[in-house]
Amino acid sequence: MEATSAYERTTSMATTPRRGLAIGILLFASFMDLLDVTIVQVALPSIGADLGASEAQLEWIVSGYMLAFAVALITGGRLGDLFGRRRIFLVGVAGFTIASAAAAFAWSGDALVVTRIAQGLFAALMVPQLLASVQALFSPKERAPMYGLIGGVSGLAAVLGPVLGGWLVDADLWGLGWRTVFLINIPVGIAIFVLAARFVPETRSPRPMRLDLVGVALLSAVVLAFMVPLVEGQSLGWPAWLWLPVAVGAVLLAVFVGYERRRMHRDGSALLPMPLFGDRGFSAGIVTQAAFQGSLNAFTLPFIIYLQVGLGFDALTAGLNLLAFSLGALVGTGVVIPLVGRVGKYLVTAGAVILAAGVLWVFAVVAETGADFTGWAAVWPMLLSGLGLALLIIPLVDVALATVPVADAGAASGAYSTFQQLGAAAGVAVSTTVFFSVVGDDWSREHVLTALQASVWVSVAGFAIAALASLLLPSRRRVRAHLEEARRLAEADVDAEAVEPTPVA
Repeated sequence: MEATSAYERTTSMATTPRRGLAIGILLFASFMDLLDVTIVQVALPSIGADLGASEAQLEWIVSGYMLAFAVALITGGRLGDLFGRRRIFLVGVAGFTIASAAAAFAWSGDALVVTRIAQGLFAALMVPQLLASVQALFSPKERAPMYGLIGGVSGLAAVLGPVLGGWLVDADLWGLGWRTVFLINIPVGIAIFVLAARFVPETRSPRPMRLDLVGVALLSAVVLAFMVPLVEGQSLGWPAWLWLPVAVGAVLLAVFVGYERRRMHRDGSALLPMPLFGDRGFSAGIVTQAAFQGSLNAFTLPFIIYLQVGLGFDALTAGLNLLAFSLGALVGTGVVIPLVGRVGKYLVTAGAVILAAGVLWVFAVVAETGADFTGWAAVWPMLLSGLGLALLIIPLVDVALATVPVADAGAASGAYSTFQQLGAAAGVAVSTTVFFSVVGDDWSREHVLTALQASVWVSVAGFAIAALASLLLPSRRRVRAHLEEARRLAEADVDAEAVEPTPVA
């Protein structure tokens, strides 16, 4: 009797068009999550003025979302394995929508930080179900285009956010100003909830891993121990005692690694499976992704602040200055996807180098034009940067996970996404710390420009790290060998241990 793979058993419940529709709905929710990171950036000056938020609070409004998302991401994926991916996805969408409404009516900087953390926690219930559903509903050969699509959507969300956010702030719909940046999530969230309840098939794992709540607590403590001094240091004047949390964080990190190793050895349910980091390609992939994500935020956030505060641009004009970036990424997406299978990791390396060059070119134009800067002056370097973004991000997920053992695919995806968000939060924290430290109390255009020029090197350094790390990604030969192995395992029904999807009513 011919073997039937887990993938085939899962998809017997849904036609190919329905699979595509289901992934489209999940992908749109992921787009909403990613958009919510960058859409807020352009609204920060308005938020600060309206709520009287401090510089540290403004940093937490951005990075608090990312950190909450990062530390809860893997747990969100495991909850989907336990209770059903569609069910947990719907809980995440509902919670995210409610938290967005709360953020829209926040009355203080602290209240907005709390609601942003809540948004991040509920996003961690939504987003993991996308990658898990790709694993469950598509065969190994079909997944590469899906990963490319996810990468392309991620890149577009990153650069479209400031444009949409700028329009919403300046449109001042119903006199609500920046609050519409969060209100827009309500109708979108309701639509996603209704569509997902109707069209996304339910899958779950027959052998789900246990929740690692101790690991979550330890990782959260480690992240906070390192991030709090970085974000709060400027406002506190960098006192000597600020190094104490860093030292505590280093100790907690060692405890976390030891605990995760023991838990992995005991029952395999560790939050971050340490053996995965022995795979050179996977380790290179998460370093590349974390460095890239941090660098992208380190570029866009200080740049947008300079445009609004230093040059006096309104929010929409500031956002439109990144439109050429979006167009470059859009054009690059169409060019890159057909090349992924033929060129592989060298697309990632080229993308990181081009991004670094493009960002340096943008800031050279900004420095040269001074008060006369307009978006038209930076069109070409922005287009180049967008092309670099597409080259880097579209193949990265597929190449980084290509040589991970099939049975570890779910754990690897979760760890990869966790480091992506940690990198993004670190990029925001480091770049804004440099920026605000240089600015001090002098917000004149010349001084803000000096701060921007200092912070740009955070972005360039990150892209350089990404380029170097990408050279350690697996070659096309190793990727092809892994895909062939995955095909053989699927035919032998071993693939069931990798994706472990069981359709339920």
